[in-house]
Amino acid sequence: MEKKVKSVIEEVILDDATFRGNVFEPSFVNIFYGKNGVGKSTIARTIRLNNGVRWQYGKSKNDFDILIYDMDFVNDNFGNYRNLAGVFTVSKTNIDIQKKIDEKIMRKAEKLDEYNEFINNAEKKRLSKEKTITDFKNTCWNKTKELRNIFDEAITGKKKISLFGEEILNTKPIAHDFNKLETFYKTVFSKNASTYNLFIKAGKVTYASLSGYELMGKAIVSRVETPFANFIKALNATDWVRQGHSHYTGRTNGKCPYCQRKLPNNFEKEIAACFDAQYQNDINAINKFKNIYISEMENIVITLRSNLRNHMPGLNLDDYETKLKMLSASITINSQIIDKKIKEPTSIAALEDTDSLLLEIGSVIDTLNKEIMANNEIVKDVKTKKTKCKSEVWEYLAFVLKDDINIYKETVSTLEKEINELDRKINRVIDEGRELAREISELNKQVVNTKEAVDGINNILYKSGFQGFRLEEEAGVQNTYRVERLDGSVADKLSEGERNFIAFLYFYYLTKGSYSGESSKDKIVVIDDPVSGMDSSAMFIISALVREMIEICHNNIIPQWEKSKDNYIKQIFILTHNASFHKEISYNQVKRYRDVSFFMIRKTNNVSDIYICTRQNQKNSDEQENYNPVSDSYTALWDEFKEVSSPVAVLNVIHRILNYYFLRLCGYERNIIRDIVLERNKDKFITMINGRRDYTKYRMASYMLNYINNLAGIESELYIQERDDVKQYKEVFKLIFEVMSQEHHYKMMMGIDN
Repeated sequence: MEKKVKSVIEEVILDDATFRGNVFEPSFVNIFYGKNGVGKSTIARTIRLNNGVRWQYGKSKNDFDILIYDMDFVNDNFGNYRNLAGVFTVSKTNIDIQKKIDEKIMRKAEKLDEYNEFINNAEKKRLSKEKTITDFKNTCWNKTKELRNIFDEAITGKKKISLFGEEILNTKPIAHDFNKLETFYKTVFSKNASTYNLFIKAGKVTYASLSGYELMGKAIVSRVETPFANFIKALNATDWVRQGHSHYTGRTNGKCPYCQRKLPNNFEKEIAACFDAQYQNDINAINKFKNIYISEMENIVITLRSNLRNHMPGLNLDDYETKLKMLSASITINSQIIDKKIKEPTSIAALEDTDSLLLEIGSVIDTLNKEIMANNEIVKDVKTKKTKCKSEVWEYLAFVLKDDINIYKETVSTLEKEINELDRKINRVIDEGRELAREISELNKQVVNTKEAVDGINNILYKSGFQGFRLEEEAGVQNTYRVERLDGSVADKLSEGERNFIAFLYFYYLTKGSYSGESSKDKIVVIDDPVSGMDSSAMFIISALVREMIEICHNNIIPQWEKSKDNYIKQIFILTHNASFHKEISYNQVKRYRDVSFFMIRKTNNVSDIYICTRQNQKNSDEQENYNPVSDSYTALWDEFKEVSSPVAVLNVIHRILNYYFLRLCGYERNIIRDIVLERNKDKFITMINGRRDYTKYRMASYMLNYINNLAGIESELYIQERDDVKQYKEVFKLIFEVMSQEHHYKMMMGIDN
């Protein structure tokens, strides 16, 4: 898309008089239109005061001669109607000095080329740096999406891409444990945070000190040596006899439960005699051990299980619960082992190791209690902990992005070094350019020539046919001249228009030279209503001079091979309320979209507004184009023709254009036009479609020509018009101009380049 090219003044902020912070971006040539009193002079004053003016990088007001033509200029430079300070910078008589000036100007231009090259490179580096910063911030944002969701409240206030990236750069990367950090975050920012009881460990046991514990690993036997006891021992049936006696005693009516024979009368005495007191004591000890073991272990299990009630959420209890189940299983097995020992006292038994499990459970409890204590500590001082948590979250995020941070810092560091080096070169070439400007200034002081300036003004007056007056040097008075009428009399009472006219001619020569031999700087020209009070002949001359200034400014963007053309006016601002003058200077400028801008100034309720006159390109909807805010009625008809889309409306516009141009301007008779179009060039309006002659365009041409000087019949044919194709009407309209040999006029009014 074609864009406007900015010159040395890139932006103007109007915040004076009736403007309220209005901003416009000027291009090279800027043409403003507005009625008197809308605020045009405020624009000129703003530029003069350099208040609200933003300059191109590396440029300032001091680098240019800012020449402003307005009433202040007229009053300052034409104070007593006779004296006008004339200044010209180059004397043709001083060839040697001129050569030196040309050589230094050429060197200054070379410095300017160097400067522009350095400026462009520096700008590219700055853009690259900005892109690096933007890319880095986007990378930080995209790579941390999941983490930002997890730690959402910890990054409050930094949830925009730019702010987030800046905070990452300002944070030292630290590798925090993610799981611990997540737990810390959830605790700190939980709305239901509270303290929790620590897990209780199992108490001490006493069963290991009981004699029954040691008896588990020994065979319990009777030491009695009675014949019956020895018989039982020989059979290795002591445990069997004891178990059977315990089970059946008092239940068999004196008979053997196995063979049903009557038992001896002394049977109970013989049985009792088989087991001595020690044997019985050992059996009792094991029973006591069983009761205490079961009691203590059940209490331990109850205690350990109680920890699972109302515990802190988020604890990983898998290991704890697994070991607790293992402990319960071991206790059950050990109970069974003890029961078996009691049944079979002679057997050797060993209990499963529960002490190691209890130690392991105790270790797990220690770990869990650390988490609980950490939680409780956080809850007790949540404000401080929130601050700490936020810091750790940012540190963790920076650690995750550490590789990206390192790459970013290396890239930016390299670019900054390159930018600093380019800035150093820019400052050097600026200093060299200023020194050349100083040298040129010294040379210019030697070639000031008032006579050439006056001769130049008189030459313009002569060539333009102006007959009001001419300028003559005042003898013996340097830098002054007198205004003479053509009859030789001194024009001591000039009209306002004449006074303004002479002042503008002087202003014109200032744009080509400088004040009193000062350095020949490039110019920024502001022209504020230059034709006030002037007659048509003066306005004609000024319009031509202004167009010349516009072309000099336009030369700044012409191709390289045309650089030999003058381009010392770097920017021009023209402000007027005079529609005729506006059209004189702008009629061929609208198509220069890149370097020419049109502005309209309006004032409503004592508040001024400025509008740039651009719109969607009529030929290419993807482009913009200028439009002239000042247009005569005939031009307006063509503008309407370009935009109209209704058959009735397009015929109405076509009728008015044909009527005005061919009848009023060209002087054709209506019947002659019809003869040329519909008779002599009939075949051009008839096309062949599928081997048949199509008269659609011929019929349309007839409609159009019927309306010339004759409005009758329009209403009777409206039903046909509404069905017709607007595009075809416009094609036929163009064809009429072609057969009338007026194609050039059609292209000019349509803005079509030949």
